Amino acid sequence: MIHIIIADDHQLIREGLRKVLRDESDMKIVADVSNTHDLLEQLRKESADVLVLDVNMPGRSGIDVLADLKREFPSVKILMLSMHPEDALAVRALKSGAHGYITKNSPPEEMINAIRKVGGGRRYISETLADKLADNVQSKTSQELHHTLSDREFEVFQLLGAGVTVSEIAVRLSLSVPTVSTYRARILEKMKMETTAELIHYAVKNNLVE
Repeated sequence: MIHIIIADDHQLIREGLRKVLRDESDMKIVADVSNTHDLLEQLRKESADVLVLDVNMPGRSGIDVLADLKREFPSVKILMLSMHPEDALAVRALKSGAHGYITKNSPPEEMINAIRKVGGGRRYISETLADKLADNVQSKTSQELHHTLSDREFEVFQLLGAGVTVSEIAVRLSLSVPTVSTYRARILEKMKMETTAELIHYAVKNNLVE
């Protein structure tokens, strides 16, 4: 039996996953949570084989909390769940310790297959993602400037790209406004841009924001 915890801040997603998995005789959802704080508390109380973790959680993001999860719960297999195109975040997630990556628009049978593979100790990436990763290894284009950003910089970039203000980002990520401003300046420099408007245009054009 694969014991599963679902971590996603959208109730509809959590309920949808429960419906998808409820008829699978080899799977059992032991808990679902809406933020990373509750996730850590739940894992300390309830063991799980697979964690289905949303990339964009409130407070600390799914990718940001990966290192803590791997250190404190090394036996838990982590399947990242995202609204974003697979190649935008998958490499970051896998490098940070995730065992698989799947998008929210994947069909139910793919989700079931991904959980079984990850629960069995294997890694999961879709054929589409595998092809994209192979293409990225062969050629880096100017449209991949976001790959030069650190995980935290990319998180700030996504929020800026979605039109969130510096002060709002500071509150969401529990950072000071000057720190977020420093991240913004670094991001603009790395991506060879001068204004937030350019970041927003790039993020929208490359489907990097919800």
